[in-house]
Parts: sequence; structure tokens; C-alpha cells
Amino acid sequence: MRVGMISLGCPKNQVDAEMMLAALQEKGFEIVDYVDGADAVIINTCAFIDDAKREAIENILDMVEMKEEGVIRKIVVTGCLVQTQREEILTEFPEVDAVIGIGANGSVADMVEKVLTQDTRVFECPDQSGLPLDSQRLLTTPEYWAYLKIADGCSNCCTYCAIPSIRGAYRSRPTESIVEEAKQLAETGVKELILIAQDTTNYGMDLYGELRLPALLRELCAIDGIEWIRLLYCYPDKVTDELIDVMKTEPKVLHYMDLPLQHADDRVLAAMNRRGTAAENRALIEKLREAMPDIVIRTTFMTGFPGEDEDAFDNLALFVNEMAFDRMGCFAFSPQEGTPAFDMDGQVEDDVKQRRGEVLMDDQYSIVEDKDLSRIGNTYTVLVEEYDAYADCYVGRTYMDAPEIDGVLYFTSDRDYEPGDFVEVRVTDTKDYDLVGRDVLCL
Repeated sequence: MRVGMISLGCPKNQVDAEMMLAALQEKGFEIVDYVDGADAVIINTCAFIDDAKREAIENILDMVEMKEEGVIRKIVVTGCLVQTQREEILTEFPEVDAVIGIGANGSVADMVEKVLTQDTRVFECPDQSGLPLDSQRLLTTPEYWAYLKIADGCSNCCTYCAIPSIRGAYRSRPTESIVEEAKQLAETGVKELILIAQDTTNYGMDLYGELRLPALLRELCAIDGIEWIRLLYCYPDKVTDELIDVMKTEPKVLHYMDLPLQHADDRVLAAMNRRGTAAENRALIEKLREAMPDIVIRTTFMTGFPGEDEDAFDNLALFVNEMAFDRMGCFAFSPQEGTPAFDMDGQVEDDVKQRRGEVLMDDQYSIVEDKDLSRIGNTYTVLVEEYDAYADCYVGRTYMDAPEIDGVLYFTSDRDYEPGDFVEVRVTDTKDYDLVGRDVLCL
């Protein structure tokens, strides 16, 4: 029996999907990378913001239509949307055959088998703590890079975020489990590990009573075959001097940090329940750049949080321009039911939120343009992703670019390369948010 998977949302959700796929394959299902003709289609949903919920609903509706047309047999809905809207899914989509919360992910293969062989509807939504933190995975990323989830859940309780209620409290994986998985990934050809969690820098506090990310990184760096280690989702108040020292001294740890700051007005930060001030965040960025002048910092900001008046937005815009981030994303505040910010005073009109976001991204484009122009003439190690036959060039990434969220480097070469190869490339031009270059061996 053939099972297809539609996984939505963040990389953490993608890792959950990979674990479910491995369990299904182990049980004898054929995993297909399409939905047409599948016996069952699993929709692994996201529910972080309203846009994510809409995307999940649209995918459910698409699968309902395909089921009615006889293209697929069964629909299984899993993931974060089940945690927040399971009753609505059960009531509004009678065509859905299984509604499975994240706490039951470990049993998804048994439940898919049940709906296919017994023609019965399944509903399971136990406590989130039942979500497996480690298990075999069927990678959906290219064979040369993979996400490595080191924890799940979150205990930061930002007032705008529903993740703690969806995913539960922060739970770190034991170091031994993470290192063992990393070794297995290296044996299969993975060269780049991308560490993820809701808060990567909090790793170990719940298990060991101290922040253990630096120690974990040292163990991962000792694994043969792993060449790059990239950090996502680092919270500024837990970026310690020890972590900075490991990044500075361990060659495999890339000088790249994803540091979601969310805002730069102290009053808004306090209302968000974000620890630290704009001045403290500015000092951290300066410390990172002093320790590693070539560091690339990615961040994310939110516009239109309740109480964000023009003065607060001006503080944010000034901060963005002063700090000149290498990579930046921006999204409008999306009130999530059940969070403190949902009905806070001072709600901002949607058009104002959007306009402010556009202002920030326009400023950021100019910043990135200037930074990219300054990189012309520099040589970078590039991880080859593919050959683009239409453009007649290779596509790859430098240490400055995380897959799927950052830019790429297009380069020409007279030599033949395979995805996963490392190549030295000299930058010769820019293209929007991307770079253009030439293999140095062919200059």
C-alpha cells in the first residue's frame, strides 16, 4: 500500500514527518513522493500563524476533492493543527479518515494500517509529551545535508506564541542519542548538520541543569564526515561566551547564527515577554562580530504587535538599519487564540502591520545589496546543490546561506561536480539576494 506525505511548516515538523515515514516504511508501506494514486495521504500540518493554518486547511480541502474523485483512498491529518483544532477537523471534514495529534506520532503506522484495512475512522490525541524525540528517519532533504533536532517544545512562553500549548514544555534529547544519530547521518553521506529546536541555545537545561549546546557542538565536531554544522533558532539571552568560543575555535561550526530577535523597542519586547533589551541585543551582536568578523547573522522581526505605536516602530526600523543584518525576515503579528497577546490592548490595523513590514524589508534589501557588492572578488567554499541546465551553471551555498531560507551562489565551471561536492568559487557579480561566481580552478 502506497503512502504519500505532505509536510507543512518548519524544519522541526519536517523531522517529525521523516520519523513517521521511516515507521511506515518499516511496517511495509511503500513511501511515494506524490499523492496521485496513493492509498493514504498524510498531511502533517503547521499552526504557528494564521497563514499556516490556512495553508493546512487548503491542503485538506485539496485532498478531500481528490478522495471524492477516487484519486486517493484515505486522508490522515497530523501535526500542530490537530493540537489546536482537532474538534473542528473532525466535525468539518468528515472525509478525513484519521486525526492524529503529535503525541501519537509514534503509532502513526498502526493507525494508517487500521484506516486502510478496517475502513474505520481513527482519532488519537494524547499528551504532547508522547512525541518521539529520537527514532529512525527517512530523510526528505538531499543526501548531503540534514536537520538534526536536539529538543522539542518550548518553555519561553512569549505572549504571541502558541507553541508551548501545542508542543508542550521544552524537552532536550540526551546528548548520546543526538551524537549517535549524527554518526548515522554521516555514514549515509550527510556533510552538513543543521541543528534545530524551538530554542537551540536552551539545549540541556532541563536534562542537565546547565546549557549544554557548546559541549554538544564539540562532540558533533569530532564525527568524521561532518564538515559543516549550522545553528538555527538561537535565543539571544542564552548565547554565552562559551558558545561564542566554540563557534570561533571549532572549524566545523559555521560562522552563521539564526538569532530571532522579534523587536527592538524595549516596551514591546517586555509585552512580548522576551528577555533582554534592545541595548543588550545590540551588545551581543557587537560581541559576535568582534569575535568572528565574518559571522553572518540572520534574524526575524515582527511588526504590528499590540501597542506598537509609531515611536516603537521607529526604534525597530532604526535598529534594523544600524545593525545591518546579513539575513532578515519579517512577518506581521498574527493573534493566536489562547495566547496573552490575542486580546491585548492596542491591536494594530492589518494594513499598518503590512506597511511596516514592507518598510523594513525595503531597507533590508538595500543592506543586503551593499553587503553582496562588497563580496565581489572574495573566494568562498561552496557546497554544490545542483546543476541548472537552463542557466548552464551550478547552484550552491556558502556558509552564509542556510538551505530553503537564504540565497544561493550561481557559478560556472569547466569541471564536473556532483551535489554535495565542495568547490572554491570566486564571486564575480550579484543577482538580487544571490551571488554569481566562477570556479577558481577554471580562472
